Amino acid sequence: MGPYLVGVIVPFVLTLLIRNSKNGKKRGETTAAGGEPGYAVRNRLFTSPMESAWEGISTLAELFEHSCKKHHNKRYLGTRRLISSEMQSSGDGRSFEKLHLGEYEWLTYGKAFDMVCNFASGLAHLGHKKEERVAIFADTREEWFIALQGCFRRNVTVVTIYASLGQEALCHSLNETEVTTVICGKGELKKLLDISGQLDTVKHVICMDDIPSHPSLVQASSSWTITSFTDIEQLGRENPVDADLPVSADTAVIMYTSGSTGLPKGVMMTHGNILATVSSVMTIIPRLSDKDVYLAYLPLAHILELAAENIVVAVGASLGYGSPLTLTDTSNKIKRGTKGDASMLGPTILASVPAILDRVRDGVRKKVDSSGGLSKKLFDLAYARRLSAINGSWFGAWGLERLFWNFLVFRKIRAILGSRVRFLLSGGAPLSGNTQRFINICIGAPIGQGYGLTETCAGAAFTEYDDTSVGRVGPPIPCSVVKLIDWPEGGYSATDSPMPRGEIVVGGPNVTLGYFNNDEKTKEVYKVDEKGMRWFYTGDIGRFHADGCLEIIDRKKDIVKLQHGEYVSLGKVEAALVGSAYVDIIVLHADSFYSYCVALVVASQSALEEWAQKQGIKYADFSELCQKEEAVKEVLGSLVKVGKATRLEKFEIPAKIKLLSEPWTPDTGLVTAALKIKRDAIRKAFSGDLAQLYA
Repeated sequence: MGPYLVGVIVPFVLTLLIRNSKNGKKRGETTAAGGEPGYAVRNRLFTSPMESAWEGISTLAELFEHSCKKHHNKRYLGTRRLISSEMQSSGDGRSFEKLHLGEYEWLTYGKAFDMVCNFASGLAHLGHKKEERVAIFADTREEWFIALQGCFRRNVTVVTIYASLGQEALCHSLNETEVTTVICGKGELKKLLDISGQLDTVKHVICMDDIPSHPSLVQASSSWTITSFTDIEQLGRENPVDADLPVSADTAVIMYTSGSTGLPKGVMMTHGNILATVSSVMTIIPRLSDKDVYLAYLPLAHILELAAENIVVAVGASLGYGSPLTLTDTSNKIKRGTKGDASMLGPTILASVPAILDRVRDGVRKKVDSSGGLSKKLFDLAYARRLSAINGSWFGAWGLERLFWNFLVFRKIRAILGSRVRFLLSGGAPLSGNTQRFINICIGAPIGQGYGLTETCAGAAFTEYDDTSVGRVGPPIPCSVVKLIDWPEGGYSATDSPMPRGEIVVGGPNVTLGYFNNDEKTKEVYKVDEKGMRWFYTGDIGRFHADGCLEIIDRKKDIVKLQHGEYVSLGKVEAALVGSAYVDIIVLHADSFYSYCVALVVASQSALEEWAQKQGIKYADFSELCQKEEAVKEVLGSLVKVGKATRLEKFEIPAKIKLLSEPWTPDTGLVTAALKIKRDAIRKAFSGDLAQLYA
């Protein structure tokens, strides 16, 4: 047998073996479950839901202490030193802050544990009582997690609040939970001062930064004590108090969602709830160890980030803090010539939400397209060759060819996230297949897409690292049982063939207690079966594949019946149409009095301006471009093309659209901190535009 023949046959045989082993792998198993009848599936490796991965550890406080003692001298928390800050003006008269950030400065596990103990003691000496609640209202940073663990050592329940929350929701969260102590940054302190007259129970404010001079401080100091974080820690160091550790059933966190509909609800999570998710996800990430480095930049007030940082603790890995605005070398707040957080840290593990991964993909694509010539041709060829391989073809780029393309083409792209990323976690919203493949190829790492809710401590299902399929969220995680129950109104049944379909109901030790001070809503969506298992009714519609993997296909609340009786799933259509290069965000709107849909489209400035330049269209600014009839026609045509490619029905594709030029951030009140759209707020804000589209 000649060498050329061997070179063809061996890869072919290996490819078939690999494909058959993956295709035939069972990832979830059907199981008997109590409660409402349905099609129930568990993780194939665990016959009963996992509660803790460690014998004798049942709380987050015990886990933290155990890990700090085990990894006492190892580096743990890293924060970049601020060298300078300056304001720069853009051509349109707006000013932007630019930061010059230095190296990461590290705390060891032992030092972090000392700070946690000191903060816990300081909190007690401040006068905060065990039965009173603490709120943490700040961006993700070192002091946030230290304060959280300090509260846990005194068995104090922590109320978590997004730093971007508006005044009404902030007042509601603090007053409803009767918070007496608020821990915040200087930016959040100013927000608190603006509503100081509306807060009923706050006695103490602990500022993570130097306390700024502010006229309102004098007035507020008559009802509050305002103390710095370092002063509280020093007070505890000088006056140590014994720990008062919680038990598994104690409430660790009341987590206020960012409120995609109406005022936020406070989800009550026990130590056991969060520990179950932490224990489970650890089993899914390949080769997770104390050698790993994690970059933390998502909001810690979101359960995805809070769980992720506790996983880092569990294995003794290192954690460096950053922010979405300083993440890469070209991020908005990074001064030219300064490295972004990822370049400086070199993380091996990264958690993200799809919106951020979409921006990374779009940024790379824009740079490749603008370069043109040989560079673009090489990228397109390399991408096509690797895509073919990942999709299972033995004709794709494997072995030496894969190494060649990685070195020649993808090496520079991997440097965007520090060159060392070996696994990504994505959650909070559906991840598009295009973005998933981009990460697989250009970053060279598997990406685990998770499905979960605040009410299930972020846990329900999670794709395994060797599953290269797109559009699915994997089998149930070890602590969860996922059940599909009939939803007759939508035409979904757990007995559907070839795949069972229905409303997703999640059971297990990660299912939370319910909503704070809202028994009616709790009883509506939480149920306890005859075996004592707690179930949460998600309102999402899913189906199970033959290998036990879950796919999200619909949402009960997002379904609207059109004039002639057709049902439109808003979320499903939006997830498909966001694949258009012209779309940053799309919000579909349907009305039962009409036979067609309309949409609001936050346009991708780079893609639309590039098209306009090629067409020779003149415009003064991006806002003017978005109003031009030619631009609207081009984007609408793109949506129709994407809709047909993704097999949407004609009535599901918007007949008319409104192009919007301004990006949506959490500060606008139109998207949550996790970048999910706030449908009700958008309808109110753009009621006139929607009415005009139907005119």
